[in-house]
Amino acid sequence: MTESPGGSENVPSRDRRRFPGISSRSYEHPADRSALVALRKLSGFDTVFKTLSGLLPERSLRLLFLSDSVRVGEQQFAHLNDMLRDACYILDLEKVPPMYVNQDPQPNAMCIGLDEPIIVVTTGLVELLDEEEMRAVIGHEVGHALSGHAVYRTILLFLTNLAMKVAWIPLGNVAIMAIVTALREWFRKSELSADRAGLLVGQDLQASMRGLMKLAGGNHLHEMNVDAFLKQADEYETGGDLRDSVLKILNLLPRSHPFTTVRAAELKKWATSRDYQRIMDGHYPRRDEDKDTSVSDSFRDSAAHYADSVRNSKDPLMGLVRDIAGGAGDLGGKLRDTVFRGGSRPDSSGGANGSGGAKGSDGS
Repeated sequence: MTESPGGSENVPSRDRRRFPGISSRSYEHPADRSALVALRKLSGFDTVFKTLSGLLPERSLRLLFLSDSVRVGEQQFAHLNDMLRDACYILDLEKVPPMYVNQDPQPNAMCIGLDEPIIVVTTGLVELLDEEEMRAVIGHEVGHALSGHAVYRTILLFLTNLAMKVAWIPLGNVAIMAIVTALREWFRKSELSADRAGLLVGQDLQASMRGLMKLAGGNHLHEMNVDAFLKQADEYETGGDLRDSVLKILNLLPRSHPFTTVRAAELKKWATSRDYQRIMDGHYPRRDEDKDTSVSDSFRDSAAHYADSVRNSKDPLMGLVRDIAGGAGDLGGKLRDTVFRGGSRPDSSGGANGSGGAKGSDGS
């Protein structure tokens, strides 16, 4: 950190662009906004949210971190304090959130709190990342704070713990798990938004990529390669058949974060987009314009994003969705081709196609 000519304001330690008055809409992923709107429309969510907002022991939570973690400041983890102030300066977050380092070998970070956000990073993360990688992570958490994600993250943590405690009660956690599942779906999307905020703060795409690789493979950068890592994401999306598509969904459902290779690919795609360049050039939505934004416009943007995702996806399931939307004639035949790929496919008479039996239902 350096001091301004007036001697009163801290500014970033190296030359980075700053975004005065930036709105979180600038970096929020369209799927993040639409998932949050869908979450708020979930039956019973408003009731649960209002009830928990009054019951959650936020004061106890703050006292817990104050008593059993290390608060970041000028005298403790000073380098993290500098990064935190940098991040808030760049994203123009007026009030710097309290930040704590918690003893935990698992690399992790979170932004929680109902009234005011708290940022927590684990010792495992601090020991894993270098300065620029850590700067991107702290920017990621400040992005959560600016977007107002901390409230929903806190409720997700509470409900997840509650669901585990009442799991033994028949049907006792069904309603809770419905809301937890919806919250997880939103939170996975919100991580993509926060990754973008981290890039805006660090302004170093390679550092963001390295940090994600380390979260996946540990502190072995000499054994890893960004291009090969991104190729994994492409192979994940394009490989397999419909069965694999279903398994991908089942693997993702219990997770609070998207898969790391997918996050890296999404961030790389955004970093090369016109939207990112416009922000870096100083053209972005301002916070003072938020009150004039239209919910319907956000829905249209989200719908356009999902339509584009389905249109361009190489996933077999998305291909089937395109076929349905396009009125494909014989989806049953396509499904059979997928299931029996590489082997004989039964025909309509019960025999094997191509052995003199009746012609199959797909007209082949």
